[in-house]
Amino acid sequence: MSIPQIPDPAMLVISVLASKERLLEEISRVASELFGRIEENIGPLAFTFTSYYDSEMGSGIRRWLWAFSSLVDRGELAVIKGLTNGIEQAYTHDGKRMVNLDPGLITLGNFVLATGKNNAHRIYLSHGIFADLTLIFRKGSYQPLEWTYPDYADGTLIGLLNGLREKYKCKLSQMNR
Repeated sequence: MSIPQIPDPAMLVISVLASKERLLEEISRVASELFGRIEENIGPLAFTFTSYYDSEMGSGIRRWLWAFSSLVDRGELAVIKGLTNGIEQAYTHDGKRMVNLDPGLITLGNFVLATGKNNAHRIYLSHGIFADLTLIFRKGSYQPLEWTYPDYADGTLIGLLNGLREKYKCKLSQMNR
């Protein structure tokens, strides 16, 4: 029989896609009210892997990564995605989103994104939200899987997430002292 154990909390990272940078200060303030202080604000980064969002947000979309200082309970990922969906909804114009917010969790073993889209490799959490195992940590770095989105499989983004993982690792060691 396995004995259930609560895992260490995770580092919350929100990937932000937007073509209008002027909105980010206000949206980051809203996100901070919900999730705590943004400890790392990385970006803007090029976002050239897909034109999927162009019809909604326009051309020139760029990415930011917001890593939050407070660690979160992994079981809250679906609730967090619901809150980020609410922020997206609040920043629509003529029915089109002006920002895309994708929350993910950094752990020592993996990086998991939250999504409302079902697929064979995704695990249902609750409230219509699934966990997408996006990257696994092996051989000293996060590694993509066959289903990992191309932008998350890119070496630049993996390098940034590896750096955030190191900060997370330090937080865990301080927490467990």
